[in-house]
Amino acid sequence: MTSSPAGTPQPSAVGSIDAAALRQAVTESFDATVEQLKALVAIPGIAWPSFDPAPLNASADAVAELVRASGFGDVRILRCDKEDGTPGGPAVVARRPAAAGKPTILLYAHHDVQPTGDLALWETEPFTAVERDGRLYGRGAADDKAGILAHVAAYSAVTRVLGEELGLGVTFFFEGEEEAGSPTFRSFLETHQELLRSDVIVVADSSNWKVGIPALTTSLRGLVDGTIEVKVLDHAVHSGMFGGPVLDAPTLLAQLIATLHDDEGSVAIEGLVSRDDAEVDLTEEEYRKDASVLDGVKLAGTGTIASRMWTKPALSIIGFDAPAVDVASNTLLPRARAKFSLRLAPGQDPAEAMEAVRRHVETHAPFGAEVVFTPGESGNAFLTDTTSTAAGMAMWALGEAWGVPAVETGIGGSIPFIADLTELYPDVQILVTGVEDPDSRAHSANESLHLGDFRNAIVAEAFLLARLNAEGLA
Repeated sequence: MTSSPAGTPQPSAVGSIDAAALRQAVTESFDATVEQLKALVAIPGIAWPSFDPAPLNASADAVAELVRASGFGDVRILRCDKEDGTPGGPAVVARRPAAAGKPTILLYAHHDVQPTGDLALWETEPFTAVERDGRLYGRGAADDKAGILAHVAAYSAVTRVLGEELGLGVTFFFEGEEEAGSPTFRSFLETHQELLRSDVIVVADSSNWKVGIPALTTSLRGLVDGTIEVKVLDHAVHSGMFGGPVLDAPTLLAQLIATLHDDEGSVAIEGLVSRDDAEVDLTEEEYRKDASVLDGVKLAGTGTIASRMWTKPALSIIGFDAPAVDVASNTLLPRARAKFSLRLAPGQDPAEAMEAVRRHVETHAPFGAEVVFTPGESGNAFLTDTTSTAAGMAMWALGEAWGVPAVETGIGGSIPFIADLTELYPDVQILVTGVEDPDSRAHSANESLHLGDFRNAIVAEAFLLARLNAEGLA
């Protein structure tokens, strides 16, 4: 089946590439690709400072060997230092220059993974990839070592089919610290700006709509976070002797937090961008299942569920400083602190959003309590130019590979480094794709990859590379 972003037939698209040969090349090597993925999953490369860096370095070495085996001669392991002088995560960069008149595509993924969390929640060993019921289980199986193998396998298939006809420039950029917040990403881009320069960037770190239905992620929410502290006393006092005339800090902080949402559960901070224009939607039943919502819990907000996840702000309290219950004493607590995380709709300026939160908490201080607002991190939202040539080719390739039309989706999360890419490469066409699905459970116990969709993702990228090679971006 062939489809365009608008769903209209494109009978000439397949004619510019040998789709059958590309699909066959992916299929013939797919078992070997899965075995390569299993080998990567076995390496516990975690970029967090509290973990041994040796496995992370071993992960970079293994990825570099895979890239060399795919035919790249120029393969490097590069890193930049963090602000404190310690080395950043090792990135694998490989480059095949473009022939005259051909564009260059940069294929991004990351080889570092999240920690395992509570091992008791895993049904299999996290770093031993296990196939079960058409899925591959293991930490990093979906996020994002499968992204690396999708890029490598697609490139390998295209080189086998096209041989010397492949003039497309191809750059691999496999980051080694994404799960730790990409602390050196900006300095890495600035240091290697020319090495990474390209016309199209594919970021393989997102999700499809559901198993069997591919998606191009066309929007990402931005992010601001920070802390809100409430102070009411100079020091703690006996709750029996002094309780009554003054409310303790945790109670007043709870009252302040309650003002951040209205009665329907929508974010109540004035001045934030909010849109209700998601292209697709999911049912309440689907959302409850995917998000594991308990029976009886009412969903918050208004508008479509998809817009509530993708194009409207969402605020969560992700940390709370107060004495633990097991060590609580009968005192009026003088201060309490909470950390908030605010996801921003596309089109929202992060600095304006941060200031809006500040204004809100300072003007809603209950009972005259002293409020201290401390801004934290921020990141821009992202919108794909769906009219670009690359986006149209990607939607076609996804639909062709899966046999059903691809859909445009948003992601409620944020990928802050995309803002760095758009700033340093303002003319580049950025495509956000991925191999995950709603049950992949990235970052959680029992992370898994749907192998059928994984194979389709490789086919789709092979189609995209071949078509870019044949037609360029004109």
